[in-house]
Amino acid sequence: MTKIEIDHPIADFTAPATSDTQVSNKTLEGKYVIIYFYPKDNTPGCTTEAKNFRDLHAQFSKLNAVIFGVSKDSLASHEKFKTKLDLPFELISDEDKVICKLFDVIKEKNLYGRKYMGIERSTFLIDKKGRLHQEWRKVRVKGHAQTVLDATKSLAAETA
Repeated sequence: MTKIEIDHPIADFTAPATSDTQVSNKTLEGKYVIIYFYPKDNTPGCTTEAKNFRDLHAQFSKLNAVIFGVSKDSLASHEKFKTKLDLPFELISDEDKVICKLFDVIKEKNLYGRKYMGIERSTFLIDKKGRLHQEWRKVRVKGHAQTVLDATKSLAAETA
């Protein structure tokens, strides 16, 4: 599978998501799409990040932008996480890591001296034509959702 590049179309993918939905890049064309990858449901940083996107969701919606969170957690875990935080957007389950590999977010991590492969917190902004417009890697949660909103506003103004 080809890796993504700025100003290039996103390769075809289909994935299961919460609310018994299937997400496909083809069904998202015509909207701005924010896909954020996070390591694990119900962990402090991931909870804060989800809440931050939740709290700005109405502003993203006004721009015709949709948000998706992605991790390797199961759909059952995602459904509980979504309900617990009252998230107004869907969470994609990528247990087989196909989308993670497409976006190249599986990286070597180090926890207490133990090395393992895991999701690097990353966010991607895709334009209405299905092309990658901007990416953020090694994301720090504080202020990140607002940064993505500002970038989406700029993109919307450019293409208006």
